[in-house]
Amino acid sequence: MPNSRFEHLLLEREWLLADGATGTNYFFMGLQSGDAPELWNVDYPDRVSLLHQQFLNAGADILLTNSFGGSAYRLKLHQAENRVTELNTAAARVARNCADASGREVVVAGSMGPTGEILEPVGTVSAEAAQSAFAEQAQALADGGADVIWLETMSSKEELQAAGAGAAACRLPVVATMTFDTNGSTMMGVPPPRLVDIYRETVPQLAAYGANCGVGAADLVGTLLAMRSHAAGSDILVAKANCGIPQFVDGEIKYSGTPKLMAEYARLARDCGARIIGGCCGTTPLHLAAMHRALLDHNLRSVPDIEVVVSALGQVTAGTRTACSHSLDVPIEKRRSRGGRRRRA
Repeated sequence: MPNSRFEHLLLEREWLLADGATGTNYFFMGLQSGDAPELWNVDYPDRVSLLHQQFLNAGADILLTNSFGGSAYRLKLHQAENRVTELNTAAARVARNCADASGREVVVAGSMGPTGEILEPVGTVSAEAAQSAFAEQAQALADGGADVIWLETMSSKEELQAAGAGAAACRLPVVATMTFDTNGSTMMGVPPPRLVDIYRETVPQLAAYGANCGVGAADLVGTLLAMRSHAAGSDILVAKANCGIPQFVDGEIKYSGTPKLMAEYARLARDCGARIIGGCCGTTPLHLAAMHRALLDHNLRSVPDIEVVVSALGQVTAGTRTACSHSLDVPIEKRRSRGGRRRRA
């Protein structure tokens, strides 16, 4: 029997829709550049609730808490490093209240992003110190009502390991997603297939894994294609792409993705085997609603190759294309288990 709301929904449903962007949507609600969104959990909880509700109305099954930068390291930039428990607990409670009032089963995912520091041996922050910071944040999110801890936009193996170990202390299942650059690998040079092993090796309570953010929707689907070449049929894959490509227009960062493009991204991610699909930077409730409709009406197609992805979503970087060239053209349902720690759905 599943022991969490998250696991139960995965057993009941073929796919789950995660929400869209937090920070980029808050800018339209009054957040100023350089401000900490996490402070809104206490200062403007009504605004945080409003965005959660808009994503719920769009069809989201998973709400990520407003706590991406909620570690002591990130909050220190705003003289709030002593408010980790307060702000993260509040973030989870706001999301939990919205989820519980929705009238359906909705997962609250405790978002934990990178510390912004470089860990040893390259940097100066020890793995033990980072783990402690992540543990503090994860426990606060659990206490506030999170169903799962969601590690996102990680780029180094060392920080992922520290975050996974820290999250393990609260005993919730963990979703892990890293971000990939124009070279088709993480900032620290890890390619997608190798990352599958790293997820399994470094995240003790891994329930699902995949990719988020990055260059754009096309590249993220390409990353997913490369990653699935090393996945087993029981693995839960996650896709949470940026809304197209960020562009600097009239002094502002705007994203090129239309609702139509994000709808096709959702279909392609599903065709690649993803069971959790959402949007990252630039993804509004309008985009998410289009993704929801697309997934409801979608019949699985064959796994796309990179040329199909490019035709539908636009060009990918050379690094992504190279990573995809090493993927196996084997349906994920047929792939033999490679071992490791994962959960069936």
